[in-house]
Amino acid sequence: MELNSLGDIEQELDKCKSSIRHLEKEVNMERFRMIYLQTLLAKERKSYDGQRWGFKQMPQANDGDLPQGPDSRGPQADDAQAEGQLQGRPGKMARTKSNLEGNVNDHSIEEDPHLTWPRRSYSPGTFDDAGGGYTPDCSSNENLTSSEEDFSSGQSSHVSPSPTTYQMFREKSRSPSQQSLDSGSPPTPESQKSLNHQGLEKGLEMRKWVLSGILASEETYLSHLEALLIPMKPLRAVATTSQPMLTIPEIETIFFKVPELHEIHKDFYDALLPRVQDWSNHQCVGDLFQKLASQLGVYRAFVDNYKVAVETADKCCQANAQFAQISENLKVKSTKDSYHFFPSSTALLYKPVDRVTRSTLVLHDLLKHTPSSHPDYPLLQDALRISQNFLSSINEEITPRRQSMTIKKGENRQLLRDRFMVELVEGSRKLRHVFLFTDLLLCTKLKKQAAGKGQHYDCKWYIPLADLTFQTIEDSESSPIPLVQDEEIDAMKIKISQIRNDIQREKRTTKGPKVIERLKKKLSEQESLLLLMSPNMAFKVANRNGKGFTFLISSDYERAEWREIIREQQKKCFKSFSLTSLELQMLTNSCVKLQTVHTIPMSINKEDDESSGLCGFLDVIVHSATGLKHSLNLYCSLEVDSFGYFVNKAKTRVYRDSTEPSWNEEFEIELEGSQTLRLLCYEKCCSKPKQSKEDGEVTDKIIAKGQIKLDPQTLQNKDWQRTVIAMNGIEVKLSMKFNSREFSLKRMPSRKQSGVFGVKINAVTKRERSKVPLIVRQCVEEIERRGMDEVGIYRVSGVATDIQALKAAFDSNNKDVSVMMREMDVNAIAGTLKLYFRELPEPLFTDELYPNFAGGIALSDSVAKESCMLNLLLSLPEPNLVTFLFLLDHLKRVAENECINKMSLHNLATVFGPTLLRPSEKDTKISTSSQPLSMNDSWSLEVMAQVQVLLYFLQLESIPTPDSKRQSLLFSTEV
Repeated sequence: MELNSLGDIEQELDKCKSSIRHLEKEVNMERFRMIYLQTLLAKERKSYDGQRWGFKQMPQANDGDLPQGPDSRGPQADDAQAEGQLQGRPGKMARTKSNLEGNVNDHSIEEDPHLTWPRRSYSPGTFDDAGGGYTPDCSSNENLTSSEEDFSSGQSSHVSPSPTTYQMFREKSRSPSQQSLDSGSPPTPESQKSLNHQGLEKGLEMRKWVLSGILASEETYLSHLEALLIPMKPLRAVATTSQPMLTIPEIETIFFKVPELHEIHKDFYDALLPRVQDWSNHQCVGDLFQKLASQLGVYRAFVDNYKVAVETADKCCQANAQFAQISENLKVKSTKDSYHFFPSSTALLYKPVDRVTRSTLVLHDLLKHTPSSHPDYPLLQDALRISQNFLSSINEEITPRRQSMTIKKGENRQLLRDRFMVELVEGSRKLRHVFLFTDLLLCTKLKKQAAGKGQHYDCKWYIPLADLTFQTIEDSESSPIPLVQDEEIDAMKIKISQIRNDIQREKRTTKGPKVIERLKKKLSEQESLLLLMSPNMAFKVANRNGKGFTFLISSDYERAEWREIIREQQKKCFKSFSLTSLELQMLTNSCVKLQTVHTIPMSINKEDDESSGLCGFLDVIVHSATGLKHSLNLYCSLEVDSFGYFVNKAKTRVYRDSTEPSWNEEFEIELEGSQTLRLLCYEKCCSKPKQSKEDGEVTDKIIAKGQIKLDPQTLQNKDWQRTVIAMNGIEVKLSMKFNSREFSLKRMPSRKQSGVFGVKINAVTKRERSKVPLIVRQCVEEIERRGMDEVGIYRVSGVATDIQALKAAFDSNNKDVSVMMREMDVNAIAGTLKLYFRELPEPLFTDELYPNFAGGIALSDSVAKESCMLNLLLSLPEPNLVTFLFLLDHLKRVAENECINKMSLHNLATVFGPTLLRPSEKDTKISTSSQPLSMNDSWSLEVMAQVQVLLYFLQLESIPTPDSKRQSLLFSTEV
């Protein structure tokens, strides 16, 4: 084979995997057939002595009644005669039987080193019928794939009766003419009728002995199951302690369906025993076997789980010496109230597998000795049909054909919702596709496929809705959510913007599609990484055993949606259940066709003509709410989507004790390719923060939620657009106005030079005769007085009306501005300070030096970067430099309280970077050729650069003071 490219290697690897899967299926099929045939062979070789059937051996004198001439018998009769001769010699027969059983054991599966089937010390024939169990007549030699026809009460050429009952079998199986020839006289109608009646009575008597053997076998089988159940109970009890021997999931896996099997066969045994004890020829037992056959579905679940159960048991034995000792010394009660040992728990786990493969043999024996006129006959035939169909389906599952299961019309299970979500697994973030059905929650992983192949899902876990709970704080033992640094998130956004620009540039060249495809692959990787690392809000669910699973969601809105739909569906789900491996595989396969979310929400998955969302600033006024039935302490939260996930952007104040809250608060929300605005209404807890048992965190209660699409056509109008969001009877009135990025980036100088806002900083400081503007000093002092512990200070938007009031007060030089500030919300003061720097006609870092700052931050050499950046900083005009250093010290003090206010240096740089550095003449910074194609991404790149410049100075340990500005000899005088 030639491996000239990555595609060739992947193609050959897929071929190898496919070949291995095919060979594994073939091995599994042959292994299952081998076990089954060995069971039949072992049973054929065993002699059917009278004690085994549960009655005394018949007198030897009867043997002489049978003619011994070979001329009247066929080959099968000759074989039967050979077996009959063994009957007359008990000692020799015992030795022969011992030798036969020894041969079976010597050739058991455990001696084959090439097979991977778990321990063969418990293979068929080794421990069969311990304690005198029933061995069925295996003469029919049917296999799992045979479609046997129903047996009639007539004779079959396949019958090989046991030696002790040879006479009655021969007399029943031989025709009247044969019997008359042997006796030497022609048959008469009376003698023929007498013989038929005698054969019928003996056949009915045989039913009793067959049933007696079945009872003995059931008793032994129950002792095997009880031996498994004995350690299960203490293991469960220890599992809840501080030092568990096994975990609850391990116990459930190893002992899966064993209690159910024990209950089924205990009921069968208890019902059959009194009927056999009170025996008559008219006694009916067919209904019991029919009921037993109808419960074979439990065996299907057990067989599907058998391999996993044995692997888990072996793994636990290796990991825990105490469990290994218990597993290797299980006691099984025999029929004589004594105990004998089985080698291991895995030996006992094979018993149900062996049992189910022989289920049809018992029914064949009963049908042979049940007349067609007997009421039991149709019931036993039905039980045989069910058992044969079951075994045939088991055999087909050994080599399953990959097929997709579609939900049949009329079935209860339907898909309600599916989403790509992030799961936290042992501290690592994993991308999952989660499917919510009408009766269960299914978590899957989308497998990577080679080019040209369809999607394929692997099931990670599932929880029936009847067992699902939202995990509480007390129940949660998971480690804290590993938070990703904001610097890393921004670095991902920068890469995404750069790759988008590269794609747009390549589309205008003629280099061919390969370059674009390579860039799109990089973009897909970066966007997937961003979606994986961004969410930090926990959504925890647990199964009935308390095992928890944690999803990370970026939006409280989405988390509430999942809870609501699950709770609503749980009202219709009352019963727990378990899916077999086959059922689970079929359900997982069906997800490929049923999924509603086909791709991860990324820009790479959007068509070129599809809207990429709005970029700019959205002014939102939250007016009021109506429709509340009770007085509440209500506030609203606003979320918008950005880079494929939702982010909380603003929050109103709490309007207390009212059925018609009226906020009238204005917020400016930055949009980054946004398409949807979400609004959530919360009830604020009056006393201590409410500890939500379901959320696993401290939170207020969501009263209502809704969302609206941000329509570019409607919002392009410069006027305010009024709208109403209706949510479960509650209506919230909003007004919105959108400012595109091109317009909002322009710094507009104020026409009123006597004011503060929109006036050059040197003019303000000269008028005030100070080095730092008064507005900056007063805002900083008030924030440091009572805002250092405010969560999200500078990030959370203040009320627009309060900010405008403070702006007007500073512009008019109102002497009561300090009094106003003490009464204002601290976020409004922070908003006023940001607004001042944003409306400067020239940025604090000046238009002239901005390109140099942007170039300096991109230098890779750290020494050269520090020299360049400090030299540029000291080149600023003195009012700009002193004001910046004053603000820089303040921001560092804010970041010192990061553990309380959640504002790191990076968060502060994100807020203030564009405000302090954004140049006033934006049009000259982007070439007209690229502007129509990549305005949004170019703007994003510049914003990231502005953030990096400010972050660099915030992280710098020491900066020269203004007094040493001119005398500094550490830095070059050239930029």
